[in-house]
Amino acid sequence: MKINFKQLNRAEIYSCIHGLGQEPYRAEQIINWIYEKHAMSFDDMTNLPLTLRAELNNIALLSNINLIKNSTSADGTEKFLFQLDDGETIESVLIPNVRGKKLYTLCISSQIGCAMGCTFCETGKLGLTRNLRTHEIIDQILAVQRYLKKTALPSDTASSPQIDSDDPGRPIANIVFMGMGEPLHNFSEVMTSLSIITDMIGFSKRKVTLSTSGVVPGIRMLPDNGPLINLAVSLNATTDRTRNAIMPVNKKYPLNTLLQTCREFPLPSNRQITFEYVLLGGVNDYKDDALRLVRLLKGIRSKINLIPFNPSGSSSEYIKPDEQKVLEFHSTLLKAGMTVIVRKSSGNDISAACGQLRAAYI
Repeated sequence: MKINFKQLNRAEIYSCIHGLGQEPYRAEQIINWIYEKHAMSFDDMTNLPLTLRAELNNIALLSNINLIKNSTSADGTEKFLFQLDDGETIESVLIPNVRGKKLYTLCISSQIGCAMGCTFCETGKLGLTRNLRTHEIIDQILAVQRYLKKTALPSDTASSPQIDSDDPGRPIANIVFMGMGEPLHNFSEVMTSLSIITDMIGFSKRKVTLSTSGVVPGIRMLPDNGPLINLAVSLNATTDRTRNAIMPVNKKYPLNTLLQTCREFPLPSNRQITFEYVLLGGVNDYKDDALRLVRLLKGIRSKINLIPFNPSGSSSEYIKPDEQKVLEFHSTLLKAGMTVIVRKSSGNDISAACGQLRAAYI
């Protein structure tokens, strides 16, 4: 079986090239072609000798994901439907930077479907088909980067003092594992992906976020198994009774266990854990919930993203929270000294908002 170079980290690429009797700089050339120039094949790598390209074609390949549809929201959010080699489909979402710079956040998937069964999430209703391989995760990023380069206006590519200094000239400023799937249930492939994203693609660890529904063993394993990127926890309730009802993972890892694990998480200086809280009308949006949330997060360096529920498809059992209740919830947290924002839903009109991804080809 041929080696897929997008499954390999830097050391493994060096080892492969060494095994072919080549100098180390050839490995760097290949890395540059894949992750900077977005080469689609070894034959595209024109500064490699023809003999080396022939050897690489004999033993290896470069995967390329198939973009079969993309949709654009009125707010500029774009959703990409990708087809994999086995015919399965996944979705990624590109969200414009709300601060007005020409930068984006890319939300990527780690699984086909999801096994977590969160009752407010469309992806959870699909069940789990399989984990994504490293190259299928990485190819989402590279495909969207190619798309942005292809569709850029001349003014978009001009250098600008506003571009983030950690990632000069790169239109995608942040990568978030918040698409389809539970990343910590695909631990090995996600860890390899994180290594590639922060090393060879070149994103700062501060610009990459992994969101989990609260898989405690995976959270504990993160610091010793990959780059220390940002951690986000989908919390969504302040009592075990409510969280059990909307997030079955809580029955295995209840709030006390989850939050103690978060307290023990080795945060770098100037970093916080993000707690995502989807506000479900009449379920978890009361003032008492806000007050309990303050108590629960005491002692954890944290920030809170409040996300008003996005009704979609078969999620009619829940309703969007009243706007006044959202404001009151937000105000209660602010008065308690919490760092909190109400996250505006992006891409709701194309089913690209939080909890709406289904990878349906319509």
